[in-house]
Amino acid sequence: MVMQRYLLTYMGVVLTLYLHQFIRAIEVPRDPSIQDELSQPPTITKQSVKNYIVDPRDNIIIECDAKGNPFPIFTWTRNGKFFNVAKDPRVSMRRRSGTLSIDFRSGGRPEDYEGEYQCFARNDFGTAISNKIVLQVSKSPLWPKENLDIQEVHEGAPLILACNPPPGLPPPAIFWMSSSMEPIHQDKRVSQGQNGDLYFSNVMQEDALTDYSCNARFAFTHTIQQKNPYTLKVLTKQPHNETSFRNHTDIYSARGVTERHPSFMYPTGTSSSQMVLRGEDLLLECIASGVPTPDIMWHKRGGELPVGRISYENFKKALRIANVSEEDSGEYFCLASNKVGSSRHTVSVRVKAAPYWLDEPENLVLAPGEGGRLICRANGNPKPSIQWLVNGEPIESSLPNPSREVKGDTVMFRDAQIGSSAVYQCNASNEHGYLLANAFVSVLDVSPRILAPRSQPMKVIHNNRTLLDCPFFGSPIPTTRWFKNGQGNTLDGGNYRMYENGTLEIKMARKEDQGTYTCVATNILGKAEIQVRLEVKDPTRIITGPTDAVPKKGSTIHLSCRVKYDPTLKLTVSWLKDDSPLYIGNRMKKDEDGLTIYGVSEKDQGYYTCVASTELDRDTARAHLTVLDLMTLSLSLLIARPDRPRDLELTDLAERSVRLTWIPGDDNNSPITDYIVEFEEDKFQPGVWHNHSRYPGSVNSAVLRLAPYVNYQFRVIAVNEVGSSYPSLPSERYQTNGARPEINPTGVQGAGTSKNNMVISWTPLNATQAYGPKLKYIVKWRRRDTRESWSNVTVSGDVSKYTVTQTPTYVPYEIKVQAENEFGRAAEPDVVIGYSGEDYPKAAPTDIRLRVLNSTAISLQWTRVYPDTIQGQLKEYRAYFWRESSLLKNLWVSKKKQSESFIGDRTRGIVSRLFPYSNYKLEMVVVNGRGDGPRSEIKEFTTPEGVPSAPRYFKIRQPNVDTITLEWEHPEHPNGILIGYTLRYQAFNGSKTGRTIVENFSPNQTKFLLQRTDPISRYRFDLRSRTQIGDGEPAKGESPSSLNEGKWKCDATYTKNQGDIATQGWFIGLMCAIALLVLILLIVCFIKRSRGGKYPVRENKDVPLDPDDQKVDNGSFDYSDEDNKPLQGSQTSLDGTIKQQESDDSLVDYGEGGEGQFNEDGSFIGQYTVKKDKEETEGNESSEATSPVNAIYSLA
Repeated sequence: MVMQRYLLTYMGVVLTLYLHQFIRAIEVPRDPSIQDELSQPPTITKQSVKNYIVDPRDNIIIECDAKGNPFPIFTWTRNGKFFNVAKDPRVSMRRRSGTLSIDFRSGGRPEDYEGEYQCFARNDFGTAISNKIVLQVSKSPLWPKENLDIQEVHEGAPLILACNPPPGLPPPAIFWMSSSMEPIHQDKRVSQGQNGDLYFSNVMQEDALTDYSCNARFAFTHTIQQKNPYTLKVLTKQPHNETSFRNHTDIYSARGVTERHPSFMYPTGTSSSQMVLRGEDLLLECIASGVPTPDIMWHKRGGELPVGRISYENFKKALRIANVSEEDSGEYFCLASNKVGSSRHTVSVRVKAAPYWLDEPENLVLAPGEGGRLICRANGNPKPSIQWLVNGEPIESSLPNPSREVKGDTVMFRDAQIGSSAVYQCNASNEHGYLLANAFVSVLDVSPRILAPRSQPMKVIHNNRTLLDCPFFGSPIPTTRWFKNGQGNTLDGGNYRMYENGTLEIKMARKEDQGTYTCVATNILGKAEIQVRLEVKDPTRIITGPTDAVPKKGSTIHLSCRVKYDPTLKLTVSWLKDDSPLYIGNRMKKDEDGLTIYGVSEKDQGYYTCVASTELDRDTARAHLTVLDLMTLSLSLLIARPDRPRDLELTDLAERSVRLTWIPGDDNNSPITDYIVEFEEDKFQPGVWHNHSRYPGSVNSAVLRLAPYVNYQFRVIAVNEVGSSYPSLPSERYQTNGARPEINPTGVQGAGTSKNNMVISWTPLNATQAYGPKLKYIVKWRRRDTRESWSNVTVSGDVSKYTVTQTPTYVPYEIKVQAENEFGRAAEPDVVIGYSGEDYPKAAPTDIRLRVLNSTAISLQWTRVYPDTIQGQLKEYRAYFWRESSLLKNLWVSKKKQSESFIGDRTRGIVSRLFPYSNYKLEMVVVNGRGDGPRSEIKEFTTPEGVPSAPRYFKIRQPNVDTITLEWEHPEHPNGILIGYTLRYQAFNGSKTGRTIVENFSPNQTKFLLQRTDPISRYRFDLRSRTQIGDGEPAKGESPSSLNEGKWKCDATYTKNQGDIATQGWFIGLMCAIALLVLILLIVCFIKRSRGGKYPVRENKDVPLDPDDQKVDNGSFDYSDEDNKPLQGSQTSLDGTIKQQESDDSLVDYGEGGEGQFNEDGSFIGQYTVKKDKEETEGNESSEATSPVNAIYSLA
């Protein structure tokens, strides 16, 4: 387990087998400890875009970052010549970076720095170079002055108002408005073309009611240039009469406008051509004139318009096809039609392509004496040329290297030696652009290292497949061997299997496999080893699980769950109810043997699952609890689950069917509703029963449909309202003949797990779909864009995926998976489109523009990245932003990064949830299925003041009936400069409210004392903080209730509770028991008084004490231990002694004469005792009174 986690943490070593004399290349792990120690040539990690347009009002930042060991130094060229940064006081280079900063705060013209820049990153092992960055300063030239004549045009005639905006960088956005700044209404008849001109398909009289001015908005400088307005004069044949036109069905004929056949205003003529680059959007436009206004339809000759990539713009006058490819070449035509006729214009579209990667060169790490190759393959239209450079210089002019050979798009290396490390550049270019890639060749000699702890334990379950991982690195690539318990034999074969990446597979772990395993990695420079202590544990099994039960409501039920597990592992037993964790309340008790539920109720009904788990495995058992309530209690004593069906028989045996007949079991007073037929086969999953079919409870025979090449065995289960019966005994077996598969695997898909592979996966056929022995799958694939020949591989029937390696990053593939067995192949499968693996996006959004909307939100606009830089499926653009500081002094702020996602291919969005009056920073990334791309440049902005949050800790106290005290603290988020607090309050009494009173306080006041004018009413308070923007969120409260009101509420509650208790059965029973006890005590007292018994008293002087009277002394007496037990109802004194029950009898009543005898001092001298013996009691019946204890015993 621990080793598997390390394998996820480290990349390990990718082992690639090259053809001929080339041996495996080395990939350096991403382990920081190794990365920091190894020498590496430079790698460019960040750079500005190729065509870099900057705002003339800002400082210029040209980015260039790189990594390497030792850390590289940076130099620049400008227009192909060395650029001396130190000589220009306006130019500086960031520390540990090559990024240039050109500062114009002290003067200077940005235009002076336009040109072509290139960054060079050097260290002892090579030089990496950036793209050539063409720096241009944004321009927004003024509109040339011109005098525009009045445009005279006949009603119904076409008209074009030319815009001809001044050339800007980048080109401006065009829109039309009147001189009074009202937007020009556009529709099917009047619309703006892509070139900025305004087109009238036919002019109407009302078009002269306004003038027309073309406006150009320049994004970088945030300026708008306005052209002098056009004025129209429309010549009409009929005077304008709105009333007559309103009632006419054809406005053109009403005005005397002649209907005209459609003709094209743009483009002109019957045909034109257009070129577009692969990956860009194709925009076709057709604007037609005519009366009535024509409708536009779009078609492609000899094919359909690509579904999902087309959109219509400008009232269907423009067709946009997104992300064009070579297959979009061809002839498109637009059809303009009205009721007079139609016209057609054909556009011949040619799709060219700037260079794009087929195989981008990747870094190559070699050991001394090894060989490898760099491959640079690109495509485009026209075909790009490939140029190799080494350390930024053409490879032809570099120093000779006998171990290197250049063959077109490939550089081969043989017998590489220390000191031949370098950075190679591949430049693929054609007339439409270029691609530049850096790839270093690093020759290393590193002794083996194991990328995991040296000694670690690993626990596995008995009979499970086990993998012992040994991630390693070294140069040359080490060989690995495994040993057990220090023995000399290498583990490979039998129950063991070794993989090239160092992993040892134990196919089925047994107890004898326990021990210490040693992995040894060796190369010519040394060796390294780790030890793994393997412990094989017994599996966790529930040996007695819960069973279906039908308890009565209110009864107790026990659900068993006895578990057998390895005692060295910690066992956890939990319960689920209806697949959700079960809350163990007061009515439930969980113990080692299961779960006990006391007082079962209807809510306890459902499925109960016992889950027994350890750190390594788990087991579950499930049962259903059906609760019978009191209404069905009598019935529950009679009904139960049905008995199992019996005597299964197979008849009418056919090749693809059989009849199954059975005899139903007793339904146990609940009718059988269903029969479930299950089957088991002994080839693929012996011993596992599967559902076959379900039939009504009224039948006992059914024809079963069978699949080829299955050795069937059936059983039947009966179902009624109480539950399911036990399965019947199995039927005899029936074997069907084989046939070729009728279906292919489902769920076929292709997706990459890394940037250079594609995993083709599918859902295998099950036992009833294989139809024959030796099931196999034929996996086919080919690139969709190149339409190359099919590649294929055949895998066994127990495999559900295949990995295609050495694929370019994120390209579409056509995939087919076909089933085959001994009898033949299934039908030709459908083609599925899959994609190879994604890589992280290579570019960040550029031209990020933001505008503050309010104190908590900003709007963002950006330029989308090129599709080929996404390197995967575009998921979203994401903005990361964080609060840098507050504009309020000494206010701590959290700088935790937050994010806002903009799903899809968008170029604008809104970021909200901001804090007012704060300084923020923001950067953007592109996100694909692999993750985030590089960060954009950081933008800074400040949010304005807002309204504050509510005052904190708002407390309302009423120390007496005359005053109310209010206290609070400053708001947690002032969101600006506090200028005070506003308090609104009003008195209320029930539904009546008084007028609202407003108090304003200074920002430092946090306490207010209110003198009450009305001692009966209560008060509602609303307190808000205040900034220059306005009042913030309220803190609300009410004054406490008066004492009388509180007492009334308490009494009412008490009375209600008393009423509730008095109606409870347990309370009535308790009262009856107390009444019965009081009655018994009264009877005892009555009997005692009515009998008039007396205690024996002797003369203290004349009669000597007998043995039974030894306890009497001076008229006092003690009870023996038996008699010393208190009666029920006797009272205990504070010191723990028992108080005797009080009596109203006079002490005289206990003597033998009419008077008691007293000493000279007046003390009572009569002696009395209690007879405990039965014989003594019987012998003195005439003179001895019955003691209270004996009186109660006599009642019993």
